[in-house]
Amino acid sequence: MALTRDFRETIRERAQSEPAFRQALLREGLQLIYDGDLATGRSILRNYINATVGFTELSKMTQISSPSLQRMFGPNGNPTVENLFGVIGHLQRHERVSVELQMHTY
Repeated sequence: MALTRDFRETIRERAQSEPAFRQALLREGLQLIYDGDLATGRSILRNYINATVGFTELSKMTQISSPSLQRMFGPNGNPTVENLFGVIGHLQRHERVSVELQMHTY
């Protein structure tokens, strides 16, 4: 069987070379959380963090320990709204994008 590249390494390389891909990861993770698919949203944000700023640097930015951040975005994570929004704020500043919540009537 042929060896395959490590998934995280592939994501990291693509995120570092393609800003549109990096922003799409962030957007998709946030959209999934907003839509109620918290586990998948956290997983995508974890991939985004690993591929970009990293948990050590994010820890310095948020004043939340790296292990706590890793737990927050892990499979059983349950971040508080305050911590989640704080992290999102730092990620959007790092990415130099603005996240906007829009309400629609249906």
